[in-house]
Amino acid sequence: MPSGHEGWGAYAPFYDWENARTMGRRDLAFWRRLATRTGGRVLELGSGTGRLTVPMRRQGIPIIGVDRTEEMLRRVAPRARRSRTTSPPLSLGDATKLPFAGDVFRLVMAPYGFLQSLLSDALLARTLREAYRVLEPGGMMGIDLVPDVPKWREYTRKVVFFSPEGPRGLPITLRETVRQDREKSLTTFEQEYIEGRGLARTVTPFTIRFRTLPLPAIASRLERAGFVVDAVLGDYRGAPWDRRADVWLLIARKPG
Repeated sequence: MPSGHEGWGAYAPFYDWENARTMGRRDLAFWRRLATRTGGRVLELGSGTGRLTVPMRRQGIPIIGVDRTEEMLRRVAPRARRSRTTSPPLSLGDATKLPFAGDVFRLVMAPYGFLQSLLSDALLARTLREAYRVLEPGGMMGIDLVPDVPKWREYTRKVVFFSPEGPRGLPITLRETVRQDREKSLTTFEQEYIEGRGLARTVTPFTIRFRTLPLPAIASRLERAGFVVDAVLGDYRGAPWDRRADVWLLIARKPG
């Protein structure tokens, strides 16, 4: 069975371009406030192309990132140069076996559905144990879940969007197939980025998968790992959570 990191390397050339049209920096202020409140060193799990690590570093937050997809990490330094900031320290590594000593971070961030990309209970449990290990006593873990993934409609080879100018300056089309496996709680996105037209076009296919555990199940697994859940929020401004919320955020603490 796939572990969840597959497909992200092929996605990397398109990730920032697509993300700027969907998520953007909608969550940046939330993570900045949380990091400022906790103080100390910050670790981002699944830091990818530096969408959060670079601007937070520029704002003076001592943040580092870890990601297991080299193609994503190669895009961090160019992003940092464009923003005229120092490239944040990054590690090519696995969140289930973090390359850091214990008790060294005040905040561990798992933004924008990162935990949902772990496709088994074993992977999720190991990741939460590792986050607990590297946090200082009293440190915090913040988790952002994508609420609509389990409710995504199934469809086949649907044109999700078209733009006359994609990340490489060519016309681009995203064609997508979505499959739901309710028994295994898996949502699969089979995607094709089609660049250019006619005989000159290129097609980049890839598949990414997410596990669709409900928020209470994630909270339960945090508690099993030793955390105390301090808050469950429904938006990036701190509103209370309910099942209709557009954002599902959990803030947990390592006792001590």
